[in-house]
Amino acid sequence: MIKFQPLLKSTIWGGEKIIPFKQLQSDQKQVGESWEISGVAGNETIVSEGPYQGKKLNEVVALLKDKLLGAENYSRFGDEFPLLIKFIDACHDLSIQVHPDDETAHRQGKHRGKTEMWYALPSSPGAMLYNGLKRQITPEEYKKMVHDDTICDALARYEVREGDVFFIPAGRIHAIGEGCFVAEIQQTSDVTYRIYDFKRRDKDGNYRPLHTEEAAESIDYKVLDDYRTHYELVKNQSVEVVRCPYFTTSVYDLDEPMTIDYSDLDSFVILIGVKGGGALSDDLGHHTTLRTGETVLLPATTKEVRVTGNVKFLETYV
Repeated sequence: MIKFQPLLKSTIWGGEKIIPFKQLQSDQKQVGESWEISGVAGNETIVSEGPYQGKKLNEVVALLKDKLLGAENYSRFGDEFPLLIKFIDACHDLSIQVHPDDETAHRQGKHRGKTEMWYALPSSPGAMLYNGLKRQITPEEYKKMVHDDTICDALARYEVREGDVFFIPAGRIHAIGEGCFVAEIQQTSDVTYRIYDFKRRDKDGNYRPLHTEEAAESIDYKVLDDYRTHYELVKNQSVEVVRCPYFTTSVYDLDEPMTIDYSDLDSFVILIGVKGGGALSDDLGHHTTLRTGETVLLPATTKEVRVTGNVKFLETYV
């Protein structure tokens, strides 16, 4: 069971929720993101304790290979860790954006696309986000609406409540709004195309660049009736909320001990504490905590984990 030092990133839109949520001793301000587990080049998280303390995530992958990732994952991803886990706190609206899928990203000279999901943490009252188109538009209409500052009129908007889940496959237009606090699970990719930035200027008085053409090639123009993931939380049971080619995520809400069997799973597992606290012990005799704001990586060699305490957490794997 491996824990990492979080990469705290102060941003112009960052808030003050992450530091207390993670129970950190830090006076860093406007922390917009905490990168919990990252293999992104230049932004790799570092092991915080245990036999691999001080090593970067991808160094651990290179050392353990399929024992960490799982045989199929290692043949697919090699020495690059395939998921990026973040907490995001938006004190102001983020830009309207889209991510390409793998095929489009390759065509545009990028390494890979990005599919992701959000799990809503305790957000500010009235916090909203955008996810998906609410009416049909053409690529030509899209470009005109960006130019006319009306693109938000075509987007589905949702009020955010704690526990809400939103799946954002590559190609879906989206934006995190002011007051939102979420856990984000995504492909290891930093490819983001900014569609609209509300005509805001940076600290030097300049507009941030938009990626109108790249985004137009990436957008999935299909319209759905509802973009919120609906699920019923069941105490002391695994409740699957997202299954896609890039990750499978479930929610657990435990108030009694539970042993989770991973003996048939050929993958690492990540546990993300979102409320309460508990203790973890695995079949190899390792012990650690899983508290609010903590993230734990279980190697693929883990056969079972026993969880005790009163704790709500996300479980995700490839």
